[in-house]
Amino acid sequence: MKLHTKDTLETLTPAKALEFLKEGNLRFINNLKVNRDLLQQVNNYKDGQHPFAIILSCMDSRTTVEHVFDQGLGDVFVLRIAGNVLNEDIIGSMEYACGVVGTKLILVLGHSKCGAIKGACDEVKLGSLTQLLDKIQVSIDEVKEEMPQVSPKESQFVEAVTHHNVINSLEEILDRSEVLKGLFSHGKIGLAGAYYDIETGEVEFMKEKIVL
Repeated sequence: MKLHTKDTLETLTPAKALEFLKEGNLRFINNLKVNRDLLQQVNNYKDGQHPFAIILSCMDSRTTVEHVFDQGLGDVFVLRIAGNVLNEDIIGSMEYACGVVGTKLILVLGHSKCGAIKGACDEVKLGSLTQLLDKIQVSIDEVKEEMPQVSPKESQFVEAVTHHNVINSLEEILDRSEVLKGLFSHGKIGLAGAYYDIETGEVEFMKEKIVL
């Protein structure tokens, strides 16, 4: 695979960065992963890193982002938190990636059978987890309005909340960060929302926000 350098990152478009992830997931689900020399990549990036994307995903052990998108060391920044929710530290990390390093794409990745989403739908209360799950309530309320006849206990409801949560997080990023909003409006970065199926390994790209 092509080595990501400062020069290649500067010329890379957000659309091409998204294409890299789509191609990587196709390789993953077809078991055609690139044969990488990881120790060589360690050496290549010892003096600096130039990831082309930053991905906000759930902490679920089945959603290892580098595997799902067939990426190697130094290719992507990864932020992992239960329910792929946002907080100020995550926003700041995105600002660092895009505003300082020059990363071209922000991807929010939800996944099927998410324990955090189910916990929020079940109104779980447990220490600091309560505050984290509260961040999903907006999506729960939206699905209740859309699907009033479906119980929050049903898998159909939980999966709908998972999709809403991805899109809401995606929109919230630009609402909460003037830095990222400015980069986006000038076409410097793109954003996308996606959903990973833990049974098939396939990623569904749900929404793409790229200024052409």
